[in-house]
Amino acid sequence: MKSISNILLCAIALASTISLAGELKYTIAPNYFEQNPGNEPLGACHGGVVLDKAGNILVTTDTKRGIVVFSPEGKFLRAVGPSHIHGLELREEGGVEYIYAARPTVHEVIKLKMDGERLWSIELPKEAGIYKDGKGFNPCAVTVAPDGSIFVADGYGSNYVLKFDKDRKFVKAFGGPGVEEGKFQTCHGIGMDLRQGKPLLLVCNRNSNRVEHWDLDGNFIKVIQKGLRMPAAVHIRGDYAVFPELQGRVTVLDKEGKIAAQVGDNPTLAQRANFGLPADQWKDGICNSPHGASIDKDGNLIVAEWTQFGRLHKFLKSK
Repeated sequence: MKSISNILLCAIALASTISLAGELKYTIAPNYFEQNPGNEPLGACHGGVVLDKAGNILVTTDTKRGIVVFSPEGKFLRAVGPSHIHGLELREEGGVEYIYAARPTVHEVIKLKMDGERLWSIELPKEAGIYKDGKGFNPCAVTVAPDGSIFVADGYGSNYVLKFDKDRKFVKAFGGPGVEEGKFQTCHGIGMDLRQGKPLLLVCNRNSNRVEHWDLDGNFIKVIQKGLRMPAAVHIRGDYAVFPELQGRVTVLDKEGKIAAQVGDNPTLAQRANFGLPADQWKDGICNSPHGASIDKDGNLIVAEWTQFGRLHKFLKSK
């Protein structure tokens, strides 16, 4: 017979695998991903997760393998590209997919082919007039507009978003550090929101615990949702946007910015944003440090955690 404490733990785990608010419901798929891809631990993750057209799942790591690629069934396929990619997105151009990625510890933004071949890089934009030296440029995330303009969230550096044209020529910097609306406390994630009738930037203002819309000219529009728990990244598919929150939760918002679901909620404060939390303290369906997330074609959530050991979740959308 299970002890009362074990029953309570099971109840917490079960509750965390369904949505706590909103219209969408999810359940956890335990042990979905191959535990030792390529006969090696996944290793330290401080990055993101994206899906290609075939449904393969690309997870960035800080290990020598760089990006680890899983099949839609969660099986290891290959490793490509450089290490220490933080935020990334895939973009189709002329029927071909490319990887755009930010590498804060290397002070650059890069574009890669899907096999990891480097095409170009953006390094310190001296013309921005906001940097003393190259070590001040520590980009967290990157997104690309329909016209090819490139937007870089320099959340670990200047706390400006930088705009470049399609030829990588610097255009402007906007935002800057501050707590008030129109300023950033770690602009950590950024995405291109095409759901509003015109393209808008969706920015994760992580340490202000809010997500925001900005226009492509760098004007602050509005706060979409506040009171989140350090939103780290954003991925949009269809009407929904998913936000991994570093402090132990994942939130899905609809196109109006209302909460459609919250999953993986960790009730233990000491486990939230805990990079070194040992695996024997993990629980199925409970998130510790969500840092990257994507939505697959069936509406399921794929979540990568900030952890020295590497940890992935799949939350299945209920029919």
